[in-house]
Amino acid sequence: MLIVDDHPAFRQGVRQVLASEPKFQVVAEANNGLDGLRLVQTSKVEVLILDISLPGINGLEVARRLLASRSPVKVIILTMHDDEAFFNTAMNLEVKGYLLKENAVSEIVNCLKTVAAGNYYLTPSMSACLLKRRRRLDTLEASKPTLKSLTTAEGRILRRIADHRTSKEIAKEFGISHRTVEAHRTNICTKLNLRGSHRLLQFALEHRAEL
Repeated sequence: MLIVDDHPAFRQGVRQVLASEPKFQVVAEANNGLDGLRLVQTSKVEVLILDISLPGINGLEVARRLLASRSPVKVIILTMHDDEAFFNTAMNLEVKGYLLKENAVSEIVNCLKTVAAGNYYLTPSMSACLLKRRRRLDTLEASKPTLKSLTTAEGRILRRIADHRTSKEIAKEFGISHRTVEAHRTNICTKLNLRGSHRLLQFALEHRAEL
């Protein structure tokens, strides 16, 4: 696994906690987002333990780029941020775990075992955010039942629109043509019955937390 955190003492602490678990081996470390991205590509790690607050590009941007590149690495956010907005963004980026640093010693091993088994791990103290997110999504799906008919690609593009990304930026991120992005946008508008040149952007921004 790879640990990306800009505090050497914290990285060493995680290593010490994992020392008694031979199943989990830390093969590399980085103290910034760009080096973390490079090491994911060169070290062929299976799990990335990632802080949000990093020099250069932050951890959420690292996760976004990995998702866009279809990297198979499993991302676990290990952070001091218990902010709901950070949490929702991380969930939208399909991270496999969200763990607070204050709980790292007692939860990191269980988190890694859960993620390694193909499941998701959420630190219990963030469960209220998950429940709020679920309730908002249920309400949105009740008002827009066709939201469930969006394809995986359409859902990802809708979330990028909610992040205020342009079609050009989305095309570059996903390695597809501008025309393909526009086609997806048209399909989303049709399925959600959104009419008007800015209605899709308005809808995405209004429901960013749920998406």
